[in-house]
Amino acid sequence: MTTRLDLLLAGRLSSVALTEELLTEVERTAGLGAFITIADRAPDLAHAADHSERTGPLHGLPVVVKDNIHVAGMPSTAGTPGLSEFVPSTDAVVVARLRAAGAFVLGKTNMHELALGATSANAAFGPVHNPADPTRFAGGSSGGTAAAIAAGAAVAGLGTDTGGSVRVPSALTGIAGLRPTTGRYPGSGVTPVSTTRDTVGPMAATVSGLIALDTVLAADLSSTEPPEPSALTLGVPDSYFTSPLAPETEVVWEHCLEVLRRAGVTLVPVHVEGFETIERDIGFPITFYEMARSLPDYLAKTGIGLAELASRIASPDVRSIVGSIVDGAVTTEVYERALLLREQRLIGGYRRIFATSAVDALVFPTTPLPAGRLDRDTTEVLLDGRRLPTFETYIRNTGPGSIAGLPGVTVPVPTAGLPVGLALDGPWGDDRRLLGIASLVERLLSPA
Repeated sequence: MTTRLDLLLAGRLSSVALTEELLTEVERTAGLGAFITIADRAPDLAHAADHSERTGPLHGLPVVVKDNIHVAGMPSTAGTPGLSEFVPSTDAVVVARLRAAGAFVLGKTNMHELALGATSANAAFGPVHNPADPTRFAGGSSGGTAAAIAAGAAVAGLGTDTGGSVRVPSALTGIAGLRPTTGRYPGSGVTPVSTTRDTVGPMAATVSGLIALDTVLAADLSSTEPPEPSALTLGVPDSYFTSPLAPETEVVWEHCLEVLRRAGVTLVPVHVEGFETIERDIGFPITFYEMARSLPDYLAKTGIGLAELASRIASPDVRSIVGSIVDGAVTTEVYERALLLREQRLIGGYRRIFATSAVDALVFPTTPLPAGRLDRDTTEVLLDGRRLPTFETYIRNTGPGSIAGLPGVTVPVPTAGLPVGLALDGPWGDDRRLLGIASLVERLLSPA
């Protein structure tokens, strides 16, 4: 599928025409709550791009940026009232790289408050609605970027991913999203959650858009050529990532496996053990301990203290999390044990899987179920006949790879119902190869 982003980069669509289309869609879809701020200068920057020499591979591209990533001269709220007046004077390094490649910022997007949730049901700036069904949430925490792209009000953008915050909303809205290997992109100029887990990630309608942004963000020109199906081996987890699933997700998942099998891809069962308590034992202790230290240091540059920020948090779920962080709920002993378990149990487990099964990547549903309803599912959601915590349920499949620092991508799967994403996790540093695999999978799953 040729997208508007592809047309712009190929010189077949002007920046002015694309920007005008996007701003029209921004206005038309305002009820989705995807944006917090629109850049006033976007039309002028598009005009300048069309009347200047090509400055880089993204020349004239309007991008949207999650509102916890600094853009010079624009508010960086991180979706929370306490930072609503914070205006950085410099760009985050990732934004600076996009600008140097010729892109410019169309707007800053809504998100789960402080990036601490999987729904983007933001009580301060309003919830982000899912373009596929506005009664449902867009996922989080990068829900605004996902919704803007899915609704046609953006063609590409940036999110951040700590436990699934790029891939979850991408899957729930029907677009593509990449979590790069941790450390692949520079992380300065971003409101922190976890130094171990945080990364910026690109989001676009298709994998080709992810490749274009990754090339610039990572300064990596290496090949993303898709492999031949017969040369591809994917590992299919036998339990944790694939059960239980919502009935509609199960149908799509089985369909994906059948399409890949018929195309000649080798599917190998992979045994996954002990992942059920990964977040409780490793993920959350690391995240909360690190946020208790990194957030105050970050806030020192904004003029607001942690106590004041916490007192102004609007979303009850986020208020509870930050309250426990302020109280120092995770001790140094618990944190150090979590880091040890991460190395031995999680990273060691992934190393064994990739070494012994000889798979190119793992494949699984990005989320166990499609997007839930905003009026009933933001705290708990029904899965397999049980009401389960929404946050933990939606990051169930994306969390382990995030904690381990693996690259992971979600590919949209065409469906007649709500969007469902197919996830691929690859070995550390294999980002470009993983993007090539994702390109192939996307093509195989697309209607002829």
